[in-house]
Amino acid sequence: MNLYDSDWDVERSFEGARMRMMHVGRPLGGELIGATVFELEPGVPGTYHFHHGNEEWALVLEGTLTVRTPDGAHDLGAGEVLAFRRGPEGAHALSNTSRQSCRFVVLSSMRHPDVIEYPDSGVVGAIAGDAPTAGRDAPFEAFFRREHALGDYSEVTGHRPD
Repeated sequence: MNLYDSDWDVERSFEGARMRMMHVGRPLGGELIGATVFELEPGVPGTYHFHHGNEEWALVLEGTLTVRTPDGAHDLGAGEVLAFRRGPEGAHALSNTSRQSCRFVVLSSMRHPDVIEYPDSGVVGAIAGDAPTAGRDAPFEAFFRREHALGDYSEVTGHRPD
């Protein structure tokens, strides 16, 4: 497999700007490390999020990738790599604010179940049955507003601990 091929598995559009994805990890037979190549046209926004179960890395292959982290936004160029740890300190959004397309690969541990938080929208996602994979649904995915979470386990069971 070649990371510069154009055999896209998924294509999406954001107000005219396209994002393409090529899954790499699974086709190579990867079990513990996943990888997806992304190509973003100028103007594709990123979604700020973090994983509780999986670490991710972004490696820029071509162009300029804008990365938002808890420390702010900055650009990465070809050959640069950045790791996003599990938890809030690893929050990130990957977007293209440049005038040219950019291509990068996201590598990820393949742990599941996983919980993903989207701090800007207050949404939490639970994913089970397969590792989170961009552009591909897992057997179980549930998203809800964090504000709708029950207070504690006794609200689920109706029983108070002794």
